[in-house]
Amino acid sequence: MTDAGLPGADEAAFIAAARSNDAAQFALITERYRRELRVHCYRMLANYEDAQDMTQETFLRVWNKRESFKGHAALRTWLYRIATNACLDFLEKRDNRTPVPAELPGAGSEVPYLQPYPDRMLPEDPQESVVARETIELAFVVAVQHLPPRQRAVFIMRDVLGWPASKAAEALELTVASVTSALQRARVTMREQLPDRRLDWRSPTMHELSDDERGVVKSYMDAHERNDLDGLTALLRDDLRFAMLPDPGTLIVTAKDAVDGWVSGGLFQRGHDDWRCIATTVNRMPAAALYLRIPDDPEYRLFAIAVLHIVDGKIAELTGFDAADKPWLDLPATL
Repeated sequence: MTDAGLPGADEAAFIAAARSNDAAQFALITERYRRELRVHCYRMLANYEDAQDMTQETFLRVWNKRESFKGHAALRTWLYRIATNACLDFLEKRDNRTPVPAELPGAGSEVPYLQPYPDRMLPEDPQESVVARETIELAFVVAVQHLPPRQRAVFIMRDVLGWPASKAAEALELTVASVTSALQRARVTMREQLPDRRLDWRSPTMHELSDDERGVVKSYMDAHERNDLDGLTALLRDDLRFAMLPDPGTLIVTAKDAVDGWVSGGLFQRGHDDWRCIATTVNRMPAAALYLRIPDDPEYRLFAIAVLHIVDGKIAELTGFDAADKPWLDLPATL
C-alpha cells in the first residue's frame, strides 16, 4: 500500500463492485466524490459547463478502468488522477482554453471562457481544502489559467490539495524532480498574477461574507435600482478592473472608463433604466443578479450577474457574466 494503508471502506466496496460489475453500487460509491472532483476540474478549466462534462468523463473512465484499481492508493487519489488527465486531454484538444492578450495596453489578458461557479454546487463540508475561499475566487481561477496545463495540474495538486511531490509525480507520470521544477515555475507566475494576495493556499480561510462585503453589495444594488451613477461610481476604486464575459475586448482598468462605457452602451439610459437586483454569491464571492425591465414588458428579466471583489469597502474588481441560458446558476428568469 502507498497513501492508503489498508483499504478503507470505500476502497473495499469499490473493488467488490468492480469485480461483480455492480453498476448501482459503483455509482453510489463514486457519486459522493462528484462535487469535489467538479471543483477540481473547474480550477483546471475555469468553465463550469466544461467542468461538468469532464467530471462525467471522469466517471466514464473510472467505470471502464474499474478492474485496474487494486487499492494500492486511496480511491480519492485514483479518482483525482483520472479527473486531472481527463482535463489535460481536453486542454490538449481545445486551443481556446488559454488567456488571450487584452486590447488595452498594460491590461494583462482576458479569459473569455471563464464562468462563475454556483456556491450551492460546492462540497458541503466547509473544512474541505478543495473549497477554501481564496482558491475558488475568480482572480485565483484566472491566475491559474496562465499556467501551462501540466504545470497547472502540478500547482493544484501540490499547493491547493496539499499532495506530496511523489504522489503528484505518480499521478502525472512525471519524475519528482520535474514536479518540483514545475511547481517552482508555477509559483513565480502566480505571484506575478496575484501580487497583492497571500500565497499560502492551504491555510484556513473565511468562507462567510463579511459585513463590509454585504454592505457594499446592498449599496451597489440600491444604486442600480435608483439609476444613481454618482452613487455607483463612489463604490468603485479608481483602478477598478472590469470585464463583461463572454464578450472579448471588454476588459477595462479604470472606474471612469467602466462607467463611461456602460453609459455609452445604453445602460442607465431610457429603456435600460428600470432595474431590480438580487444579492447572491458565486465562487464564494459577493454578487448581484441584475434584472432589467424594458418598456411594455410587465416583467423584469435576468440580464447579468455581477461578481464583486471588495477591498476596504470599495469594489476593486467587477466581473459581469451573461446569465441567460445558465440554469445551473439557479436564478429566477424573471421577477
